[in-house]
Amino acid sequence: MMKLYLDPGHGGGDPGAQGNGLNEKDVVLDIALRIRNILTSDYENVNVRMSRTGDEGVSLSQRTNEANAWGADYFLSVHCNAFNGAASGYEDFIYSGLSDASQTAYYQDLMHAAISDVNQLRNRGQKKANFHVLRESAMPALLTENGFIDNDGDAALISSPSWRQTVAQGHVNGLADAFNLQRKEQDSGNVYRIIAGSFKSRDNADERVDFLDGRGVNSFVDTVTVDGENWYRVQAGAFTNRENAENHLQTVRNAGVPDAYIVTEPQ
Repeated sequence: MMKLYLDPGHGGGDPGAQGNGLNEKDVVLDIALRIRNILTSDYENVNVRMSRTGDEGVSLSQRTNEANAWGADYFLSVHCNAFNGAASGYEDFIYSGLSDASQTAYYQDLMHAAISDVNQLRNRGQKKANFHVLRESAMPALLTENGFIDNDGDAALISSPSWRQTVAQGHVNGLADAFNLQRKEQDSGNVYRIIAGSFKSRDNADERVDFLDGRGVNSFVDTVTVDGENWYRVQAGAFTNRENAENHLQTVRNAGVPDAYIVTEPQ
């Protein structure tokens, strides 16, 4: 069982970085919850504990003390950046006292590659720092800085639930590479996708994603071609188990999309 301690930065009275109407504490909590949901839905033998699951204040010592006492295998701290409005891009950090040959550095290599592959942000590289959560954690630890919230270009991405879902998946892809995580066994050769709307207008699809996001349902926009025309399909989950898909479909319908449906596709 791989034990992940997942740490959305800041919270409570500490908003973190601010810019373009966004608070870091809200963005990183959303990304972290999506990471947890993907891991627990799609992967075997993963146990996730979070430093916070809502907008509560948690001290740095509380975060590392809890992770250490729990015996976590990995500490993953999710953040966004801010500087002067001009800086942009993605970077991640491990503790400055570690060598490039350390296990932590090896995990950083894998995580950095997987996240950078999907996030559409300028790659600012792999770095080291003397941050508390990196120094005081007893297990390998990584802190990711997912764009600059005060940069207009980065903020346009950061504000999108679809982008946050993609970035969460990037983090999961890196964790799967680093810890050899195995996807849950399929009960058939099919994937059951929850579709919460299909639109010819991208704006309408994005509005549906925002609507669901406000009701606690993660979703993203997927482009599909039907009879030569592009449609923007809002996907609110994908499952290899039909019963799990049916249960989540009811959740989506209860959230205010009564016409949501399941599409069955081969794996």
